[in-house]
Amino acid sequence: MQATAYTYDPESRSGQVLLDDGTPLGFDAPAFDAGGLRLLRPGQRVRIETAGEGAALRITLVTLQTF
Repeated sequence: MQATAYTYDPESRSGQVLLDDGTPLGFDAPAFDAGGLRLLRPGQRVRIETAGEGAALRITLVTLQTF
């Protein structure tokens, strides 16, 4: 799934992405670390992997979108 980086806090390595429908979805440090990134800037396109559904939907991986 693709999304756009919305916020990122380098201290906690957590933040939010905006899904393509505009819905914000947060991620935590383990999801950020799983992607191997060092930094994330608002506006970057990212690829995310998720687990769960509905209110329990959570991001398990954030990485840069590659073509």
